[in-house]
This record gives sequence, C-alpha cells and structure tokens, in this order.
Amino acid sequence: MVSIVVPAHNAEATLARALDSLLDQEMVDWEAIIIDDASTDRTPAIIAGYVEHDARFRTLGSCGHSAAAGRNCGISTARGRWLMFLDADDWVDASFLAKMLAALKTAPDAVAAYCGSRRMMPDGELTPSSIATEVAIQPFETFARRCAVGTHALLVDRETIVELGGFDASLRTCEDWDLWQRLARLGKRWLMVDEPLAFHRTGPNSLTRNSTQMLVDAEIVIARGFSPDPRVKHPASAHANGAIEANGTAAEALAWFALWNSASDCGRGLRSINPQFLRALPAGRKWAREIARVVFDGLMVGSLSVPTQLAARWDRFAGPLTELIADLGKVWDDPVACRRVQYHLDQMLLDCDDLAAPRRLARILGIRVDARNPTPIELPEGIDQIYAYLTIDGRIEARVQFGALGKVTRRHWIELILDLVPPERLATQEGAASEMFAAEASASMAGHRSDPDSHFGELARLAAEAQRLVRSSAEPAEPLAAPRRKPAADDRDDDRTSFWDRHFATEDPWKYGSPYEQEKYERQLQILPAGPIGRALELACAEGHFTRQLAPCVGHLTATDISAVAIERARARCSNLPNVEFGVLDLAADTLPGEMNLIVCSEVLYYLDDLAELRRVAKKLVEALAPGGSLISAHAFVLRDNVERTGFDWNTFGAQAILETLAATEGLVLEQSIQTELYRIDRFRRLSPDDVATEPMIDHVPIRAPIGIGVARNIVWGGARALRRDVARSERRQRIPVLMYHGVSEDGPAALARFRLTPAAFGSQMSWLRANGFHAIMSEQLESAVANRRPFVGRPVLITFDDGFQNFADHAWPILRANDLTAEVFLVTDLVGESARWDADSGSPTPLMDAGTVRRLAGEGAFFGSHLATHRAIDGLSSSDLAAELLRSRMFIERWTGRPTAAFAAPFSVTDRRLGRLAKECGYRIGFGGRHGPADLDCDPIDLPRIEVRGDRSLDDFVARIEAMLEER
Repeated sequence: MVSIVVPAHNAEATLARALDSLLDQEMVDWEAIIIDDASTDRTPAIIAGYVEHDARFRTLGSCGHSAAAGRNCGISTARGRWLMFLDADDWVDASFLAKMLAALKTAPDAVAAYCGSRRMMPDGELTPSSIATEVAIQPFETFARRCAVGTHALLVDRETIVELGGFDASLRTCEDWDLWQRLARLGKRWLMVDEPLAFHRTGPNSLTRNSTQMLVDAEIVIARGFSPDPRVKHPASAHANGAIEANGTAAEALAWFALWNSASDCGRGLRSINPQFLRALPAGRKWAREIARVVFDGLMVGSLSVPTQLAARWDRFAGPLTELIADLGKVWDDPVACRRVQYHLDQMLLDCDDLAAPRRLARILGIRVDARNPTPIELPEGIDQIYAYLTIDGRIEARVQFGALGKVTRRHWIELILDLVPPERLATQEGAASEMFAAEASASMAGHRSDPDSHFGELARLAAEAQRLVRSSAEPAEPLAAPRRKPAADDRDDDRTSFWDRHFATEDPWKYGSPYEQEKYERQLQILPAGPIGRALELACAEGHFTRQLAPCVGHLTATDISAVAIERARARCSNLPNVEFGVLDLAADTLPGEMNLIVCSEVLYYLDDLAELRRVAKKLVEALAPGGSLISAHAFVLRDNVERTGFDWNTFGAQAILETLAATEGLVLEQSIQTELYRIDRFRRLSPDDVATEPMIDHVPIRAPIGIGVARNIVWGGARALRRDVARSERRQRIPVLMYHGVSEDGPAALARFRLTPAAFGSQMSWLRANGFHAIMSEQLESAVANRRPFVGRPVLITFDDGFQNFADHAWPILRANDLTAEVFLVTDLVGESARWDADSGSPTPLMDAGTVRRLAGEGAFFGSHLATHRAIDGLSSSDLAAELLRSRMFIERWTGRPTAAFAAPFSVTDRRLGRLAKECGYRIGFGGRHGPADLDCDPIDLPRIEVRGDRSLDDFVARIEAMLEER
C-alpha cells in the first residue's frame, strides 16, 4: 500500500484537483492523509467531503504551522510500505502509482523511485517535462548540490524516512531537498521513471519565489551535504564525510542556486541577491550553455511564463536580466564569457518563440521575413545577430540565424532566401519569383556590398583593414614552388626515352650524393670480383656518380644510359677519366656490347615492362658477359614481390623477382649477396664450360646511413596489409576518417595529456595507416567529393592538427613525410611564433611555429588553414570581432604559404549558428566545428566532423576506430 501525505493551508482553489488525481489512480491500494494546517477558507469543508465519500481519505490537524511539520504528522500515522508527498497545489497523472510501483518491483533494493514533472502557470500553460537523469546515477552527489526532484515526484520507503527523522521543520524552504539528501547518503538505489507524471502549480505566492529565504536555507542544506551528517546513523562509507569536492565545491553549488534565484527575481522585475554570491560560478566556455539554461528556468518561474511566452515578455525583465549577466562578466572579469552567456540565453528564448512580432532581445533580433517580399532591416543598437523565420503566406519555410554587421538590405535577404527556400515555393500566381530574385541578386551583387552602412559594406571595411595589417607585416610574400616529388615507377609512358629525358630535366633527381646512396655504392664496390677486371659495362649510369667510383676498379668502362640528357652530365662529371666511354643505350631494345668481364646493373630492372621482358633482358646480359664474367645486380625489395616484408611501395617487381629471374637464367650462378632490410646486391657469374657452381656467400648487413625523405616515404616497414593501388582499384566508400590531433611531444603539462601523443605513438599510428593502404587527402579534396557526391577512392584519410605547435614541425612532420602522408595544420595567426597562451592555466604554454617554419613546411608539402586569430572560442565573440578574426587569419596564412586558404577549424571545437555563413562571407569554403565522427558525402562542407585522436588512448583503440569505418563503405 502507498500512504499519500497531503498538507493543505487555505487551499480551497486547488485541493480538489489534487485529491481527484488520487481518485483517478489506476492502482487503488492507497491511503491519503490530509493535514489541515489551520486553514481559514473552505479547505476543511473540502477535506470533510472527500473523507465522507471515500474511506481511503483520512484527515489530521497540523502538528505545527508549516508544510514540513504537517508532512511529519502524516508520516507518523501512515501505514503503507511506500510514502508519497502531494502538496495541495500539485497533482499526478492517473498512472503515477502504477508505474512507480512497477519500477520499484523490478529492484527490491531500491529506496525510492522518481519521475519527470511539469509546472503549470497561472494561465494554465504547462512547461516542458524535466527530469534529472543524474539522480539515478549519483543520488547523493546530486542532492548534495541541488534539489533535483520535486516533493510530489517520487515514492519513497516509509520505514527509511521514519528512521531518518522525517522533514526538518526548522527549514522554511528546502526541507524536501534536505530529506532527499539524507536519504541519498545511505547509498541505496534510486529508480528513474522517465515520464512526466507529476504536476506543480506555480503561482505568485509560492515559497519558491522568496529568494532570500531560499538562499538562507539552501546554504544550510548544502553545508550539510559537504560534511558528515549525524542525523544519518548508517551512511554509505563513500558519503559519510560528505560530497566529493572534485565534482564541484559547496561554494559552486550555492552559486548555482543563487543564480537560479537571481534569475527568478529578474523574472519578477527585481534584483535582490548580491552578485558576490555568483563569484564561484565557473566562467569557462563549457559552462555557458548550462548557466543560460539555469537562468532560463529561473526566468520561467519568476515571470510565471512558459518558454513560448518568455521572448514576448522580454521587456518585463530585460533590465534586471541584462544587469545580472553584466554582473557575471564583472565577477569573472571576463566580458567575452558574459557575452557568450547572453548569446546562449537569447537563442534559447527565440528557439521557443513563434516570432509573431519582432523580438528585440539583448544581442539578437528575432523577426519574421516575407520570403517573397523581404524588406531591409536596420540593426538596433547592441544587436549583432539576426534570428529570422522566412515565411510564405504566414507559413514558416526556413529558419536562419546569422551574424549581422550592419543593415540587412533587401538584396542580402534575397541571397539568404535563395539559399534556403526551394525555388518552387517562391513561385506566385503572377510568375516565378525565384527567377526575379536571382536576377535582382545577380545584377546588384557589387552594389549592395558597396553600401557602407550595410552588413557587406562593414565586411568590406573589415577586409580592407585586415589587408592593410597583413601588408604592413614584416613577413615576405613570395609564391611557393610546388613541392618536388619523385616520379613513381608506373608514371612512364610508351616512349621510354622521352620519359627518362623528362625525368632528368631536373639535375640529380635521386640525390645520388646522399649518405644512403653512397653507402649502397660502397657495397657494390665491396662485392666486385677479386682480381683485375678488364672490360666493364655500366647500365643505367644516370649522371655518372657511381661511374666515377667504378672506373678506377676496371681497365675500361663503358657507361650507358637511355637518356642523352643524363649521359651529357655523366660525361662532364667524368671528363678527367680516360678509361671511360659513354653512350646512349636502351638495355631492353638495343644490342649490348659483348665479351664483358663485368656488367653492373643497378636500380634499373624495375623499369622493364614485365617479367617476360625481364627474362629476355637476363638472357641478353648472359650473352654480353665473357665466360667467367660477373654481373652485379643492385635492387630494392618491393612489396609487389612480398607484401609481408619491408619493401618499397612501387608498382613494379623488385629485388626478389629479379633475383629469381636471374638465378633461373641459363648460364648464370649466384656467387655472393649483400642483403639489407631494404635492398640486396647480388654478384652472378657466367659459367665457363668446365665451371662448377658453389654455394653462394650471403652477408646480412644493417643500413647505417640516414635515409632521406625521398626514399623513406616509399618504404612500408614490416610489410603491408593492403597496397594503395590495390584498394584504389577495388574500394569505393561514402565516408572517411578526418583525424584531429594537437601536439606530438615526449612531455608537457599533465592536464593536457589528452591532447598530446608521444612521437613513438604518433609514428605507430602513421605506420599503421601506411601499411593498410591509406593515402592522405586535403580538405579541398574532401569538399570536392562532397559537393559532387563523388565516392571516395581507395582509403583516404584527412589528417589535421590544431594550434600549430612547434612540435608539429619537430616531430609530427618528419613522421608524416616518412610515411608518405601529409597534414593540414590550423594556425592561430596572431600568436604565430609565440606560445599557446590559452593553455597557460594548465602549465607552461607550448611554443608555436613561426611564420618562417610555416613557410618552409608549406614548401615541403604541408597545408595550412585558419584556427582564427586569437584562439578565443567563437561563441563569445561579437559578430564584428569574429569576422575580423576570420579575415585577417586567412590573409596572413595566404601571405605565408603563397596559396589560397579555404579551410578553418573552430578553436576548442566551439561553433554557433552564425559561424558557417559568416565564414563563407569571409572567403572560406570548408569548416571543422564540434561534430564528432567520420565525414561522409552528406556532410555540410562548412561544418565537417572530425575524430579526436587522444594521447591517453592505445594504438589498439586507434586501429579499432579506423577499422570500424573501413567496414562501412
């Protein structure tokens, strides 16, 4: 059975509705104890009538003169297993008892069940349902800080309430909060019934409108919540000493309560709470929306309004409310945080309003605009955002919210309307309005931007100001050459000679003088056969770098190459060597000179068309050797031969296939081999008639020379699970990962560990991407695919870095280049060359790249976008400041890189509704905001999602997230 305790004092207007809601209950096993608290109106007579007609009702006189004392009287005579407290101005849904008891039946260890609730205002309008989900998760930590459940919205175990001593009658308000807190301290379960089953009347005489008394009592209850409570004899050990301050302090809890009461006072046009009570409120950007929500809720109660009425009643509380929010800015000493809260609150109010009339709030103007006949709008003072419903014949067709820097002209409205309203909806009986609009917008595009008082006129002024600032900077602005990349082996055309002449148009295309190439030359010389070498042939001598080293080891050297351009350089390099002659020769097509004691064939056989041609050339090599002559083959391992071992990701066969082909060629025998992880150098001998083949000598040696980036980016260490060219042929997908990184460093502030990977961890991730066939794309390629709804080919990944830390240049960029990947870095342009001062509260700020470093990396193939100018969260910037940051940031990056800048990433991943449109007006096409997940073809290019890669997660976690996307093509 459920015992329902109903205190009543002068409740003739509401009591019957409360008691009728009990008679309507689907579950009939209940008793109601009505306590008359010295009423002087018809309340006693109403009680008598219910008692006379239904035996489940009983009545008592009050044992004290307060609701708390009256409830305690009722508790003392209750007989049910469960208690419910129903005030005379509240009521519950007919299913309340049945649903609450059903929930409790599923959890015998639960001490209480609670449900959602709604308020009813004096005009009969109901607020939306609200329910505190956190009560079911952390009951005590919640009630230590706030009263999260209304008096009438729960069923509670009667014996437990009796053991706890019932309500504290010394409290004039907050007595229910105090009891729920004690109940939660026991550590037992609270069950949530997620339905609005409880209803509360809010009226001008409610105790919740006495903010002074509420604050006094709340301070007592909160203090109890953060300390031991001797009234609770057997608290859960975790709660014995009170709430955990790491989850929020007592001062913060009181400040939140003071904020709600301050907002409630504002709703009545009053200010009665000292702003110093609010000092402990968190000023951080992540709290702005919650602060606005609490203010919104307080405004509803104070003004006796439902959400849909608040904006229309703005003038009733505008003065006190804007003063309250200004006071927040003062106690925080942060006007940006104050503006952020105001923006959020204005938007919440307008989201609930139908804009039947213009709503001028603190910073946003809400209006309706006739989509077929828009008229100019002058901005009222202090307003810098427009929130508009675009209507046709009174029906809302679209909603738009945008930053407004000045007058919104008719032509400006036309652009917005054509962007948001389907053309067929704009058609009228007289003709097609959309064509007229398009013509008008097109004919006067420049005109409306030249109006200095208009939005676009002010934007043009800000752009000119930014341009002057950029031009006055000391940084040079020189166009960049495109990054040079080594041609891939499969880039050649049918004319081999032309291909190689083009290749050698740039001198030293392979960095022949690098330590890596020189070490390879030394090992080729080491493997030369013992004894004098009379006649030698060098195939593919290129520009003669190895020729100079080989010539002293032989009597006469014929050095050949398919490219006449290369031969001329080689001839010049070796002009002082009398035993060398040069010639142009295509080893596949031309006849080779014969009777050679030595043929050196280094790094060339990959470029033959196929294995059949390789076999033909192998026979030619045997024929060109004198009996007993040696063939030296030096070639790299290629993944196409064996994907399970380290190799170069070239579209050709490699050292393994070449070895097998030469070894299978009649007349050749392998004598010696020097093998490294990346290449092998083999010496074969042409057998003489009486020769007997012996077991070859195999030497495994390490690579000691540093590997240059031109070589490293083609290597896949440890083998590949998928090759880029293979997945490009076989895979098409609708979504791709856009990875978001911040820093790559061995150390840094502990508070920022989430945003920092070690170089080793980052290297492991990039190696995994490379080994699994991923290739890097840029944001402009992503935008193009989205715009054209073109599926992504193969396995693209977009790698982004926010902030522009110097450790990107020091650690991340070399790793990216070594894995043949690139990245897009979003720079904070006002702070380039300085440090990340926005992180100063967490430790020593991380240095940022300077403009020279940005310029160098851009030349090497990195890409850059805007992280705005100051790294302030955009939702607290005025529209003018936001536009100025967007403009100058873009212009500085373009000056440093010599390339157009089209992409931005919002600092702190914070966006608002005006950002995308304003960014487009400032020259951007691509934006990354706060959305999380893979990017797909249905994304808005100006609001693309990303996947944060955290430094406190494992490689396995990274792999699992990427592989999950691979499965979703």
